[in-house]
Amino acid sequence: MSFYNRRNAAVGYLTLKTLQRSIDKRRKRRSGMKVAAYVGLGLVSAGILAAALAIVLKRRQGDAEDATGFESDSEIVGEYVTAPEPVPAT
Repeated sequence: MSFYNRRNAAVGYLTLKTLQRSIDKRRKRRSGMKVAAYVGLGLVSAGILAAALAIVLKRRQGDAEDATGFESDSEIVGEYVTAPEPVPAT
């Protein structure tokens, strides 16, 4: 008695294709999750890079003010602050 005949071959082929389709569906779902994870990671990385760039630019701006020797408007130094002089009454 032979186990290899057309009916067994057809059943085996269809079973194999069904298993391959189910495996492919699982891979597609996983790859979708991977894409979402990579996009999220990219957004986080871009945010960190933008924050670092803002810090560097802010420090560079502060160094430029120190190099010119001028005080910024927001700085108040002790003896330079004076009260407005009263207007003499006439």
